[in-house]
Amino acid sequence: MLKGKGRVVSVNVSKKKSVRKKPVGEGCLRVNYGFEDDAHAGDWHRQVSLLALESIKKMQKMGLKVGPGDFAENITTEGVNLISLPVGTRMRIGRDALLEVSQIGKICHTKCAIYYQAGDCVMPKEGIFAKVVKGGEIKVGDPITIVDLEQD
Repeated sequence: MLKGKGRVVSVNVSKKKSVRKKPVGEGCLRVNYGFEDDAHAGDWHRQVSLLALESIKKMQKMGLKVGPGDFAENITTEGVNLISLPVGTRMRIGRDALLEVSQIGKICHTKCAIYYQAGDCVMPKEGIFAKVVKGGEIKVGDPITIVDLEQD
């Protein structure tokens, strides 16, 4: 049963942790790892981070000059209510990739530059994390489909 559909607005990676990610247009997801060439990839539960463009726009309305990748998210989405997805939800991105939501939000142990600029940051509350169940290439414009486990 189809639960929702959206699209990829930006694919973002960085070589180091704790920095803004750079939009790269496309990337390769590896099973149980994350994006090739991304500092957050590895054998753990937060292989890929996702944040909605709608969340970024909230920060823009507060006067911040921010965009995709500035919250260190790997995938910026549009049209999917990410924070409403329970842990275990699977989403197909593009033709091949399949992610499984592993964590909603996060504890921000150290305040980032965005927090100090705006007094708040959306990533800890509205960002989600996922594990890569099936790898594949993804790119800007790819569809995101939320699927039931029975389909896979």
